[in-house]
Amino acid sequence: MFKRDILEELTKWKGKKFRKPLVIRGARQVGKTTAVHLFSDQFDQYIYLNLEKEEERIIFEQNYPFPDLVTNLFIYSGKRRDGGETLIFIDEIQNSPKAVALLRYFYEEANELFVITAGSLLESIMDRKISFPVGRVEYMAIYPASFREFLYATDHEQLTAELEKPEVPSFLNNQLTALFRKYATIGGMPEILKHYASGTDISSLNTVYDSLIQSFSDDVEKYSSSSQAQYIRHIITHAFAEGGTKITFQKFGDSDYRSREMKEAFLSLEKTMLIQMVYPCTSTEVPAIPSLTRKPRLHVVDTGLINHARGLLGELVFTENIGDTHRGIIAEHITGQELLASKFSISNKLNFWIREKKESDAEVDYVLSWQGKLIPVEVKSGSVGKLRSLHQFMDRTPHDIAVRIYQGEYLVQKARTIAGKEFTLLNLPFYFVHRIEQEVDKLVT
Repeated sequence: MFKRDILEELTKWKGKKFRKPLVIRGARQVGKTTAVHLFSDQFDQYIYLNLEKEEERIIFEQNYPFPDLVTNLFIYSGKRRDGGETLIFIDEIQNSPKAVALLRYFYEEANELFVITAGSLLESIMDRKISFPVGRVEYMAIYPASFREFLYATDHEQLTAELEKPEVPSFLNNQLTALFRKYATIGGMPEILKHYASGTDISSLNTVYDSLIQSFSDDVEKYSSSSQAQYIRHIITHAFAEGGTKITFQKFGDSDYRSREMKEAFLSLEKTMLIQMVYPCTSTEVPAIPSLTRKPRLHVVDTGLINHARGLLGELVFTENIGDTHRGIIAEHITGQELLASKFSISNKLNFWIREKKESDAEVDYVLSWQGKLIPVEVKSGSVGKLRSLHQFMDRTPHDIAVRIYQGEYLVQKARTIAGKEFTLLNLPFYFVHRIEQEVDKLVT
């Protein structure tokens, strides 16, 4: 079943003893509403409200006591207060700051009700000095489909079950690697997966990608001030082709826009979760403090949009027909996408590592905070590759664990840096990225 991982996470929330109203964060078109609709099957009653509709927004704008609001919700939806477990889903809640403020009362006075809210533009209300009730709500982030969800969507549930076993049979490596190549090519946007799973050829998906990008652009006025609109529209037009690369704000996308205006526009767009600016850190120990004066690497909502923007959907991106540079970009980006999708925390951020000396070109693709250690994660698009930067990181860190993501088989090996330090290198195939922490745990235990 598609969205199975998300449904499992929602089920955990439902079973909490001290449950709070849940605020779902995520970019437009990643399947937030669909996931909650599917989740509603676990309840006796389901009340769905979309606050883009005036008649449903008005329910929360009236100045009557909270108990009367709850009564009105049940009357409006034709449900009964004593009708059993009830899920209330308030979609596009950013359209009503009053509804946001009322969430605290669902927690304090009606905690028997299960309340979920969502909206792609939630940060826009925070910019108007209106925030979610502190301590009265909890958060969950939803990203495009992970590789496991890709397997569900394409009728490979048996492979997914094998992928979750403590030891995945080595004879499945080629099949899982081939499927991951397809996933890295088309990405995980639900609308794309829907068409692909129904039999649409990869090379025929361009119109669907175009419509997705156009929908992001059409929303510009919703999440920007009029003075920022032109900058944000420019970013959306060029961001996907630049995805996975280091960027400068000054003259981004061959424009004549200045750094200050573009940086502010990037920050506004980042709040919608369409992009994330991945900054480097220079330390090899926790915490991984990003160096905001260095160039960030641009992570966009989905890898498939990068391939589309670069006109490469006709080929599987990890094949020899694609240049080394692009293969490297996509390998890094899809790894980051899997790292984000493996957790549902809104505080889950990506970082990479560079040497503190500015003239140095040493760089490790990602660093992972794990049990008080900063684990380096190097990504290789092929089955081999030099690890010079990884060696430099290991020479500077007090621990002895490193990870390589590559197109090979699962392998744990003892290694030695150029300077002579011994360490354990965990080699993981791409389809194992989602369980990277689990595999590092194994090395210790």
